[in-house]
Amino acid sequence: MTYDSVKRVLAIVPNWLGDVAMATPALRALHRRFPQAELSVSGPPAACALLDGLPWISHFLPVPPRARVVDLFHAATRLRPKARDIAVVFPHSFRAALLARLSGARRRVGHARDGRRFLLTDRVEPHREDGRIAPVYMATEYLDIVKALGCEDDHRGLELAASARAIAEVREHLVGPGSLVGIAPGAAFGPSKRWAPERYAEVADRLREASGAQCVLLTGPGEEDTRRAVQKAARQPLVECDEGRPTIDSLKAAISQLDLLIGNDSGPRHVAIAFHVPTICIMGPTRPVYSAGPYERGTVIRVDVDCGPCQRPVCTEDHRCMTRITPDRVVESALAYLPAARV
Repeated sequence: MTYDSVKRVLAIVPNWLGDVAMATPALRALHRRFPQAELSVSGPPAACALLDGLPWISHFLPVPPRARVVDLFHAATRLRPKARDIAVVFPHSFRAALLARLSGARRRVGHARDGRRFLLTDRVEPHREDGRIAPVYMATEYLDIVKALGCEDDHRGLELAASARAIAEVREHLVGPGSLVGIAPGAAFGPSKRWAPERYAEVADRLREASGAQCVLLTGPGEEDTRRAVQKAARQPLVECDEGRPTIDSLKAAISQLDLLIGNDSGPRHVAIAFHVPTICIMGPTRPVYSAGPYERGTVIRVDVDCGPCQRPVCTEDHRCMTRITPDRVVESALAYLPAARV
């Protein structure tokens, strides 16, 4: 297969929104390497919605998250016309590599791990230390995969786009003076990643008092209880830009307008990085190396504990990696990025 003969490239992207955002440098590198080709993306509907608006992606082909094998066969039928030449597999899962194989792509590129080596034509060895697979920054991991195709990093970092329509709708809810501070208390990974809603409410109240900030509450589908808990604990209601019906479009649009985002180690953090918004990340059970890249402006707040980082979605101890992070520490870090209140 020659460089000029490549006309169809399929990228199978991860499930988690943060990982999808961190895959954008590699996706952009694919486009730069094969500018004459149509670059199609396949992944869960939310992942496709997150990448929507990027001008170098030609088509989106949603597939159900954690699809059954029978669903993969049906999906492969739809993917086949868009995967004729190359399929790039970003997720670690066996299912993702199987989907690439079923798509009929002549070259199938991905990490040789988890028993899926035989499904790939171009097998990229994962990063190892002392013979064992070791974590690296996810954007670097994804760029390592596409290097097998001659792709190079342009060092521009994460990239997302928000539509003008969605931004206009969000702006209708953002009135008055003051910096815009996003409060993102959710985490789809599991409760172990979530700092207490009451503490987020306290931070929002104190930032309003100290800097006159407007605090915008950002939650996703299924996080209604978290949203209500924050609003109930806050002395003043936080701004809601989505009228209680969050979408990926409204999330991107809201974050693109912020002066600062405060949240857990979850998807909104990486969306903010893509829009060059400073972040205060409250990190508990996860290893910092997975998400510690050169593109983030902000502060990661964490405490070292003897049981972590455990990488577990549900804490089996007393959640001390998160409870030992105080509102004082978060407020102090946030104020370094905000102007003082006018008197």
